Amino acid sequence: MLSLKLVFRVLVGLLVFGAVSACAGAVLGIAANGAGVPLSYLAGTPFSSYVVPGLILGIVVGGTQLASAVALLAHWRVALILSTIAGFGMVIWVFAELAVLTEYSWLQTLYFGLGAVELIAVLALLGVVPRLVSAPRARTVPAGIGSRPAARTDSPPAGPDGMDVAELPGTARRQPFGTARQ
Repeated sequence: MLSLKLVFRVLVGLLVFGAVSACAGAVLGIAANGAGVPLSYLAGTPFSSYVVPGLILGIVVGGTQLASAVALLAHWRVALILSTIAGFGMVIWVFAELAVLTEYSWLQTLYFGLGAVELIAVLALLGVVPRLVSAPRARTVPAGIGSRPAARTDSPPAGPDGMDVAELPGTARRQPFGTARQ
C-alpha cells in the first residue's frame, strides 16, 4: 500500500517529467526540424514540418503538465482537475501520434504509460482506488494491567503534508448515503 503523500509526490514528479520532456521535444521538433526524425514520418499528415506538432506538444501537452504540477504544489482547488486534463492530454497525444504517423516508437508506449499512471494517481488521491492507497492509521497501544482503552478518534486521515484528505485540491469529503452535508 502506498501513502497519500507518496502518491502526491509521484504525481508531481511525473507531471514535471512530462512537462520537461514535452518542452524538450517541442524545442527539438521546432529548432532542429524533428531532431533527426525523417520528414517521411509526416507523410499523409497535414504537416509539412515538425513546427506545428512541436508547438502543440510544447504548449498544450507540456503546458498542461506544468500547470497541474504547479497547481498541486500550491494546493489549488483545481489541481486534481488539471492533473486529470494533463493525463488525458498525454494519452490523447499518443493516440493522435499512433493514428497519424506511419512509424511506431517505444517513446509512444512510455508516454502513454506516463499519462495512464498520472490518471491512476489522481484516482488514488480522490479515494476512488482505496486499496492502492493506505490512510495513516491511529497507533494502537497493547492493553496491559491497569491500562485504559485507547481514545478513539473520528478525525479523517491526513493527506500529503499533513492536511486533511478532504482538503486535497479538487476533493470533497464523502458523506454516507442519506446524510446531509454540514
